[in-house]
Amino acid sequence: MDLLRAVIFGPAGTPYHDGLFFFDVQFPYEYPDIPPQVTYRSRGLQINPNLYACGRVCLSLLDTTWVGTGCEKWNPDNSTMLQVLVSIQALVLNAKPFFNEAGHAMSANSPLGEKLSMTYNEKTFLLSCRTMQYSLRNPPKNFEDFVIGHFRNHGRKILKGCKSYMAGAQVGCLVGDGERDVNDGGASCSASFKAPLKLLLSDLLKDFAKIGVDCAEFQDPGPGPGAAKATAETPSSLKP
Repeated sequence: MDLLRAVIFGPAGTPYHDGLFFFDVQFPYEYPDIPPQVTYRSRGLQINPNLYACGRVCLSLLDTTWVGTGCEKWNPDNSTMLQVLVSIQALVLNAKPFFNEAGHAMSANSPLGEKLSMTYNEKTFLLSCRTMQYSLRNPPKNFEDFVIGHFRNHGRKILKGCKSYMAGAQVGCLVGDGERDVNDGGASCSASFKAPLKLLLSDLLKDFAKIGVDCAEFQDPGPGPGAAKATAETPSSLKP
């Protein structure tokens, strides 16, 4: 086998929660003497300093960045593909991706750094939701049923997260169906974030309703009984 496609769940407590992130992997002829070549299916969106819009994955384990020593670098004797995927999920898709950028790490735990990190998380969550929509509308080959099943099971939780953020909760504070404050200062999401999130929530409601997610509690009742609502019909295909 020299080709692999993998999907990573966005971890709870991060701006990537409940999302799906796809990676295409090629194992070179020299593997495992050299690391695999990993490409992120970005859909043209850069959701992380280590995941470029062009699909480049910047990770010391893949020898795609100069940072890293010891077990952080590829070792033919004990490095594995599983280690690569776990590293992406735990080290790249983390709670404060703003500080993944080497130039930003020094500002961690400072008031300015935390403020910039929160703004980055807001932008990242919007891009993560767009990635969800793109995956639903044009899922990677052989993952069609998997994508629909995932969002059918997690759609309500995603919508609840959007509502919580619009009500003031910070991006990344959600764990399961509950909430936790990830900042001691108690700051809430910015007004500039809530406006585009409201529009995006409207789109998500329509996309999730089409695959059978119960969206009734999240829908705006509108001015009267004739108000438009998202259809709950399940189409045979979600491709555009």
